[in-house]
Amino acid sequence: MDAEFFRRWLTATARTVEREAGRLTELDSAIGDADHGANLRRGFQAVTEALQARDPQQPDTPGAVLTLAGRTLVSKVGGASGPLYGTLLRRTGKALGDAPEVSDADLRAALEEGVRAVGTLGKSEAGDKTMLDALYPGVAALAESYPAARDAAARGAEATIPLRARRGRASYLGERSIGHEDPGAASSALLFATLAEVAGDV
Repeated sequence: MDAEFFRRWLTATARTVEREAGRLTELDSAIGDADHGANLRRGFQAVTEALQARDPQQPDTPGAVLTLAGRTLVSKVGGASGPLYGTLLRRTGKALGDAPEVSDADLRAALEEGVRAVGTLGKSEAGDKTMLDALYPGVAALAESYPAARDAAARGAEATIPLRARRGRASYLGERSIGHEDPGAASSALLFATLAEVAGDV
């Protein structure tokens, strides 16, 4: 997988976030600030623009593409989403290094580092009803296939519904957070859906 593959992945993610923004905001309205979809849509639109800019310094490796995307999300997205998604992509990009092409195993290992960084930043872990509940199973299932990762992440997001939130704004609701899908987990699952799509494993 080369830099162009990662551009296609992020561009596909932007299209999917655009399509799903309303649902993400609806989920966030129940247990958050009702801005998750709008924030991510703005952020990934900015990522697309950054990757399409006529700039001689355009990233030419997978790691550089992800690093640019992460940096853009941090600068353009408010709330917790920007720093968390930005950290995920930047740390993954850093782990990939300067290699012009990466393997499936390389991507999985790099994403594992990115996800750990998200947990450290958010002071959260699996079961806290956060984006990690989709990211952890999604990355683990990459060892099998991209479709398996897509499905595992989707199941992880759905599994947040009966959980009580222990981190983030939703945690302030206590028992009232139970019965709602976590919007961050729902949006994280979209990353794996578009990855499978771009990889052709749908």
